[in-house]
Amino acid sequence: MFGLNGIDLVIVLIYFGVTIGVGAWSSRKAVKSSGDYFMGGRAFGKAMMVAQAFGAGTRTDQAVAVVGASYQLGLAGIWYQWLYIFATPFFWLIAPIYRRLRYVTIADFFERRYHASLAMVYAIAALGYFAVEIGMILKGTGTTISAITNGALSTEAVVLGMVAFFLSYSLLGGLVAGANSKFVQGLLILALSFLLIPFSIERAGGLDAIREKLDPSMFSLVAPEEVTLFFIVMAVINGLVGIVVYPHHMAINGSGKDELSCRSGWTFGTFIKRFATLGWAFTGVFLAAIFSDLPNREAAFGVAVKSLLPTGFVGLMIAAMIAAVVASCDAYMVAGSALFTKNLIQKHFKPDASESELLTLARAGSLLVVALGVMVALLLPSVIEGLKIVWQLMAFLGIAFWCGVVWRRANSAGAWASLVVTASVALLTKSMGWSLEYQATLYLPLGFLSLIVVSALTKPESEAKLNEFYALLHTPVGEEEKLKAMGVAPMLDSNAKSDAPTSMANAEENGHSLLIVDLLSLGKRFSFKRYKVDLQGLGYGTLAVIGILGLAMMLARGVSINP
Repeated sequence: MFGLNGIDLVIVLIYFGVTIGVGAWSSRKAVKSSGDYFMGGRAFGKAMMVAQAFGAGTRTDQAVAVVGASYQLGLAGIWYQWLYIFATPFFWLIAPIYRRLRYVTIADFFERRYHASLAMVYAIAALGYFAVEIGMILKGTGTTISAITNGALSTEAVVLGMVAFFLSYSLLGGLVAGANSKFVQGLLILALSFLLIPFSIERAGGLDAIREKLDPSMFSLVAPEEVTLFFIVMAVINGLVGIVVYPHHMAINGSGKDELSCRSGWTFGTFIKRFATLGWAFTGVFLAAIFSDLPNREAAFGVAVKSLLPTGFVGLMIAAMIAAVVASCDAYMVAGSALFTKNLIQKHFKPDASESELLTLARAGSLLVVALGVMVALLLPSVIEGLKIVWQLMAFLGIAFWCGVVWRRANSAGAWASLVVTASVALLTKSMGWSLEYQATLYLPLGFLSLIVVSALTKPESEAKLNEFYALLHTPVGEEEKLKAMGVAPMLDSNAKSDAPTSMANAEENGHSLLIVDLLSLGKRFSFKRYKVDLQGLGYGTLAVIGILGLAMMLARGVSINP
């Protein structure tokens, strides 16, 4: 049935039933308001935050893209997901910024730090981002499952079926439903990442046979074309600039009950993904030794599942792929719904909406975001092209975020100038045939320069607005009484818990100051005691990057060289 063996179909149906049950339970038990729907009541602990970050950031379309790129280019194809590996240690530093701001969406950041017009532009751009992301996820997975079923299920049918499935539980349970199901989904995603490797090696005739069939360059982390060293460097820099404004990151980091949960979740959840990506890259390389004439590299993953896995494992792989879809689409759908509800409808059309009305609007917004994603899925030419669009769009907006946090003098005029300059330069250079890495070498420095120059020459933001913004950043979670004394009212804040010992009179002076927020005044303020939490986490994260890169090089050498 549907091109699947009965055992495989049963495994997929069991997964469907368990996940829908979780969504129904979450709706009854935990979702009573729009705050619960968007932010899970800001009550998630470390384990839940790790599962949420890993699940939301790890998707089937990414596996399809990396496996396909590695099939054609070798291990260098891993950089289509590893472009953020060097940024990952900084997630430890960035995560508490989102949590301290206590906002619901990143559009709130642009409104509270700059101006409502920038918030509107960001909200529209972010909804476009979610449409592209959901479209990429659905397209990549739909194409793969269609190939696995030998066309018994068309790509369009798979896309619509997956949409109906994840809406059936996440539309009810919001962020809570997604987080509760991500533990199981995380295990399935890890299975997706490594399951094909032993079967690929066996079909190829062993590692010796793979070495004989492939050029040694296939085992290099740098390719002679497409993923060159220059491409990797510029993609990493562009990624670090843009990562801060990915619209689902406010929920990924703002739903923790304390700052340590937010830091741990985003950093360690993402490092698990970096490890999983190794499985995708090596799978692609091994497939190149088995299938030498695939017409489309992004078909490699589906062909491998259909050709290499035995009965039962095919069903497990399909369940794993769908798990990756629902884990990510749920996070994107809920974050997109928050933008639609809070920053567009409530802000401009229903400012006095009740909680029940907001919850209804939130679910309607979810449907809108998913509908846009389905349209993109049916029109997008390839997953890789979608990735590049997202990378650039987020970098354009990321400049204003970084400058807005670090530099008090940054203002709305400067932010607008930066956005116009970067977008214009990108469009111009693209029309001239420049590839992404060369475009970024021009639009990034010009974007920062234009923000700095225009901000310095124009009127600063009001002191009242700046004082409130930086009061939030300098008030660790758990010290909400200080905000009340200053007349600052956080958004949807509840169950706030401090990471600092209760005996500490001031958490910032005892290890919880933020390096990024104080970057321009470190010469006067720096001490290890004041920035202890930031420095320790950054150090451990850096060691983790070195370890993962070392593991990749060791495995590549071990596979490519005859013992």
